[in-house]
Amino acid sequence: MLNELESLSGNIGRLIQISERHKQAHQALHEQLEQLRADYANVQAELTQVREERDTLQSERDSLSAKIDDAQVRLNAILEKLPRGKSAQHAEADNQLDLLEADSREVQVHEAELHGEHHQGEKA
Repeated sequence: MLNELESLSGNIGRLIQISERHKQAHQALHEQLEQLRADYANVQAELTQVREERDTLQSERDSLSAKIDDAQVRLNAILEKLPRGKSAQHAEADNQLDLLEADSREVQVHEAELHGEHHQGEKA
């Protein structure tokens, strides 16, 4: 009977050790679960903030796009009011440049003739 009591006492001691290990493991898992829940709550809050920022940026983008469209319409209205004869004006400007170049050549020829006569007069 003493052997049985000693055996029973040893088994109870092992059960208490196993129970303590399970209790510690359970406590560690519970703490880990609480930490994960806190992390999840933080991630959810960050996600909400990021979504709000995204919505704000989308709103700003849409507003800027509308402003760009409005500016494009105004620009087109202004361009339609401008005279259409740009190519004619360019051609006229080119013609005026041609006339200036021709006048400049005539002046150079005339000056050369004057200098030529002046030099020929000295030789004679």
